[in-house]
Amino acid sequence: MTDKVIVLGGGIVGLSCAFEAAGRGYKVTVVETGKPGGQASGAAAGMLAPYSENTEQPDAFFRLCLDSLRRYPQWLEEIEEASGRRIERIPSGSLNIVYHEADLSPLRTRLLWQNRFGAEAEIVEGSRLRELEPLLSPNVEAALYCPRESHVYAPDLVSALEDACRSRGIHIADHCGAVTDVRLTSAPGVTVSTEARGDIAGDRLVVCTGAWTGALGRWFGLHFPVHPIRGQICAYELPVGVVRHMVFSPQAYWTSKGNGTLVCGASEDVAGFDTAVTEKGIGRLVRSGPKAFPFLADKPLIHRWAGLRPATRDGWPLLGQLAEAPHVVIAAGHYRNGILLSPATGASVADLLDGKADRTELAPFSPGRFTLALAGGLPV
Repeated sequence: MTDKVIVLGGGIVGLSCAFEAAGRGYKVTVVETGKPGGQASGAAAGMLAPYSENTEQPDAFFRLCLDSLRRYPQWLEEIEEASGRRIERIPSGSLNIVYHEADLSPLRTRLLWQNRFGAEAEIVEGSRLRELEPLLSPNVEAALYCPRESHVYAPDLVSALEDACRSRGIHIADHCGAVTDVRLTSAPGVTVSTEARGDIAGDRLVVCTGAWTGALGRWFGLHFPVHPIRGQICAYELPVGVVRHMVFSPQAYWTSKGNGTLVCGASEDVAGFDTAVTEKGIGRLVRSGPKAFPFLADKPLIHRWAGLRPATRDGWPLLGQLAEAPHVVIAAGHYRNGILLSPATGASVADLLDGKADRTELAPFSPGRFTLALAGGLPV
């Protein structure tokens, strides 16, 4: 008899878990309070940049991000085949720029360890830097160039993934309203109660509720310290190819999309679940632009938006089974890396459902790690 899996949350992480689980033969229902991909997923810049996002050391989180990057080409092929749609993935590479010679030392340190993990990176200066990115400010001293990084157009990816899920027979119960209860039943089993669609029953539960995960801990007797970080982003109208790479500075990043926009992000602040765009947040991005690209000084914005990034106390996602209820899997708290980590997260969740997961690799992301810390009187 085929197990029925309920995936709670229809962002890119939830859809990825559902897509992989259905590919393994499970009967899957996605329960989404609103529109699939309507929160952090659709608002993301779509950067696949594990080397730029992880600058300190090759820890477990970096290795998870790198594994997911390597999975991306095949994963996109599967989504395109299932959905019948093409997904834009631009292999632009990245430039991490610095304005002072004194800042070159940290770049060299990164270069040494990241190249051991396939970055193929190099320090570029002078004419070589201007050849790569002609419109950079002359005040940019140097950059760490990583050709292995890329980016996708997140809204189209999420939409194609939703279509791919439906083509695999996944039922997407959207606009369910708030989840009012989660009950673990015998057998094992689970029932999710929703405002608009009543009770939805299954054998297994995968929780992918992003920034809202913190409110669910009470149903499992656990502490899930996931909280929303508002990320504000803006965009300029700019022909494709004017800015050639993903460019990261200490203040912001810029990435050129195939729809003729240059996306700039991300100004972050703590504002609860408020997704309003603020002049202060966008202003920080606008002011940083001319420092890296002088042509942005008088260029008007054509779009500005915000999304809620699900952050944990240590910045690492929750990924694993509950010790007291192994038929419940948590996959949440991906913060800035939900788009990047979706292939690896989906595969890990499906492995957990199959009973084939590498528990040693997943141990650092245990959903119970904060509850254990509380029980021991440790800070979390």
